Amino acid sequence: MFSSGVRYIILSVSAFALVNVLVKLMPRIPAHELIFFRSLISLVFCVVHIKILGIAVLGNNKFWLVIRGLCGIVALTLFFLTIKHMPLASATTIQYLSPMFTVILAIFINKQGVKPIQFLFFAIAFAGVILIKGLDDRVSIIWLVVGIISAFFAALAYNAIIKCRNTDHPVVVVLYFPLLAIPVMGVWSYFDWVQPAGIEWLMLLGMGALTQVAQIAMVKALHLEQASKITPYKYIGSFYAIIFGFFIFQEKLHWLSMVGIALVVIGVLLNSRVKVQAVKQI
Repeated sequence: MFSSGVRYIILSVSAFALVNVLVKLMPRIPAHELIFFRSLISLVFCVVHIKILGIAVLGNNKFWLVIRGLCGIVALTLFFLTIKHMPLASATTIQYLSPMFTVILAIFINKQGVKPIQFLFFAIAFAGVILIKGLDDRVSIIWLVVGIISAFFAALAYNAIIKCRNTDHPVVVVLYFPLLAIPVMGVWSYFDWVQPAGIEWLMLLGMGALTQVAQIAMVKALHLEQASKITPYKYIGSFYAIIFGFFIFQEKLHWLSMVGIALVVIGVLLNSRVKVQAVKQI
């Protein structure tokens, strides 16, 4: 029914949606500390997996692996902050601008072209972001901008993953995130530590395990399929966020925000349907 790449992206989106819920359920724990715990758990899974596979730990395309890790750290930190400071559906949808930025950055990084009609679709998506802010006082301009910056860095990370498509195993690509995040977030957490308590420990473990599943599934999807084929399925996450936000966090969205979410999804879906011709390597 679905190709392997599509099945992997659906699995990834579902796991990430549950991670976002767990992050929002732990308002006491700072974003950087959440990432530190998540990275520790991910590192263990990655190292064990790599040992079983018998492949090189540090991979081959080290430059782009490091870029993927660093951009991922920035993107995730900012995204976790937006989850904590705005409705779940709004934060998630703004993050989904990343495929749009991925296409734009791919012009320079992966030598792909963009058709003029795509800029109209980009405008539709950005109009949606403006409507998400709308009259909703829970979405401040500051956190809106933070969310957009997060999506931009996520797009940089996606382009780096594409660069590693033919050079490194998906688990190695995932490994570079915790490898770089642990020292950075570890030092930050040392000066701003909040001790987890009770069920928070279980939620942290669940967050780490689900993240590992989500990341490996996402990388495999990007390795197996063209981005334009799997992008539409990523937007299942917007519907997850609306449902979870309503039933778990009692978040009722303003009608303008609902229209904005729809415009973002439509804009990026239309963009994904445009076949982009690759530009020859210079």
